[in-house]
Amino acid sequence: MALVGPVLRVLGYFMVGLAILMLAPAFVDIYFSNPDWIAFALSSLFVGLFGLLLAVSTANYEVTHLTIRQAFLLTTASWLVMPICGALPFLSLGIGFENAFFESVSGFTTTGSTVLIGLDGMPPGLLFWRSLTQWVGGVGIIVMAMLLMPLLRIGGMQLFRTESSDRGEKIVARATDLTRLISGVYIMLTLTCAVLYVFSGMTPFDAVNHAMTTLSSGGFSTHDASFAHFENTAAEGIAIVFMIASGLPFVVLIKSLTKNPMALFQDPQARAFLYLLVILSSLTALYLGIENNFTFTRAVVEAMFVVVSIITTTGYGLGDYTAWGPPMMGFFLMLTFIGGCTGSTSGGIKIFRFIVFFGTVRAYMNKMIRPDQVVPVRYGETNITPDLAFSVLAFLVVYMATVGLITVLLGGLGLDLITAMSAATTAVSNVGPGLGDVIGPVGNFSDIPSSAKIVLAGAMLLGRLELFTVLVLFNPGFWR
Repeated sequence: MALVGPVLRVLGYFMVGLAILMLAPAFVDIYFSNPDWIAFALSSLFVGLFGLLLAVSTANYEVTHLTIRQAFLLTTASWLVMPICGALPFLSLGIGFENAFFESVSGFTTTGSTVLIGLDGMPPGLLFWRSLTQWVGGVGIIVMAMLLMPLLRIGGMQLFRTESSDRGEKIVARATDLTRLISGVYIMLTLTCAVLYVFSGMTPFDAVNHAMTTLSSGGFSTHDASFAHFENTAAEGIAIVFMIASGLPFVVLIKSLTKNPMALFQDPQARAFLYLLVILSSLTALYLGIENNFTFTRAVVEAMFVVVSIITTTGYGLGDYTAWGPPMMGFFLMLTFIGGCTGSTSGGIKIFRFIVFFGTVRAYMNKMIRPDQVVPVRYGETNITPDLAFSVLAFLVVYMATVGLITVLLGGLGLDLITAMSAATTAVSNVGPGLGDVIGPVGNFSDIPSSAKIVLAGAMLLGRLELFTVLVLFNPGFWR
């Protein structure tokens, strides 16, 4: 109990906070004179009382200093408990717990896959709740990546730990100050995005919801057609800019806003991310102009929107991009693996790991030519240690193995190969839409079997928690 007690106490606090958060969509329903506010009020009451009971019953346990084992356990438990509690309001739609849980997990992990149909006529409180889960999940992901993951030494995240030995790289002195800075910039960007959406022609309700799901790289929309509903080039351009912001490392973003405007272009990961977006968007636009006879403006806008949406794992829909031709299907499947930068709201493998991976491969090839040569693997001005390189390579192997295993499981549950493979990839990478007629950019996950939805919900959590955070709990040595 000494291991679990403090974790349960913190979980109790989290549940109380979530209960308070549930009152926001209740007020939205009241504002729009919608009776569905009762579902949120009852859910808030239940979650709040249970969380309060949990916190009071474990009041004797100290939570000031959690051990590494408790940090692993708390991270996984909180990302499981929050979606379970967050699923309660969705039950008012009569969709069953497996669908409600899938929708809630997709929200908190900022994946953006959905089982709901008829969003255009759905109660405003539920639409706001979907967006709010992604927005909260997005800032939670950043804080977890910056403050917790480096301590757990998962897949190279330790390079970004806040207590760096290079004091010149520290933005602020304390972790709590960093959390406040991250939250402040996150809120500021969300408000700016919402205001610009309003000026582009969106209603204030649509603007606020889409601003929350843009900055969180979540992709939930208030319309079944997603961004295609608006047919608004200005709104699409605004979305592109803020989706890119969501895929950038927030610590570097804070530096560029507070200290050094050129920090984004001086950071190796952010620079590679921006170059990649430009190159892939240009190639896609060229293809659309030549093969699909798009006008120059539409080719550029749609290419940038779709490429940025997939790489940042936002997953907004802008029509059926799989209809652009067979080459595009393989191309977009490849993009779902990439992801944004480490320390952003994006999912996927992350740009930083690709930098380390290709650097390690290059060093190995040089060693094959000249075995006596010492070839360092560098990230900017920093030498990558063998331990760090190994953790990144281990992550990549486990990542691909996880996608393969989930693909096999989904195939066994009745999904065809394209649907199973793209669903597994989009779930682990937290992208949202897959490929094919069922779960493609103009479809959703409502028609797949309930058992497959549970598997995919687990895959979304695995991907969001960087795999090892969960897998280590299945190691018997963890509990000894």
